[in-house]
Amino acid sequence: MLSYYFQGVMLGLALILPLGPQNAFVLNQGVRRQFHIMTAALCSLSDMALICAGIFGGSALLTQSPLLLNLVTWGGVAFLLWYGFGALRIACNRNLSLADETVAKQSRWRIVATMMAVTWLNPHVYLDTFVVLGSLGSQLPQAARGWFAFGTISASLAWFFGLALLAASLSPVLRTVAAQRIINLLVGVIMWFIAFRLAQQGIAGFH
Repeated sequence: MLSYYFQGVMLGLALILPLGPQNAFVLNQGVRRQFHIMTAALCSLSDMALICAGIFGGSALLTQSPLLLNLVTWGGVAFLLWYGFGALRIACNRNLSLADETVAKQSRWRIVATMMAVTWLNPHVYLDTFVVLGSLGSQLPQAARGWFAFGTISASLAWFFGLALLAASLSPVLRTVAAQRIINLLVGVIMWFIAFRLAQQGIAGFH
């Protein structure tokens, strides 16, 4: 059964390593040292719920409902455009240090709401957990699915907490005006690029 566990770990890392909305948000909270452990924990718990739903049968819900997939896709496009715009606006702000202080005053509940949106309005999360993991998990023996899911969840836990703690430890370097400008610029461009690709997929789905 350990082989199924390590298969889950490797696949989980392969799916989670590319920089996306979740990783960018955890990275930013780590750099600011603002509720970064809470953010990592909530991202991990969300991933745990989605992974279990995908592996243990939830994939059919998404793959058999084009309307639901379209709603998730266009909701994700709108959110990513808004999130990317906010990052680009900070990057282009001449008084970046003042803007960073304003951002740092965000409440715990606003951060929770943003994290939930970053996770649950990101169609790639559903494609990864429901389609990829769901299709692979359905091919495994019933007794092996738990180990496979546990391996994938372990990868998620290690990655999000590792990213948050690493960003927090590098905060003195990454909180400089130049570093913040570069980070927000990269985050904004990546968010808009993902939104553009999702919009292409959504338009293709109409044909």
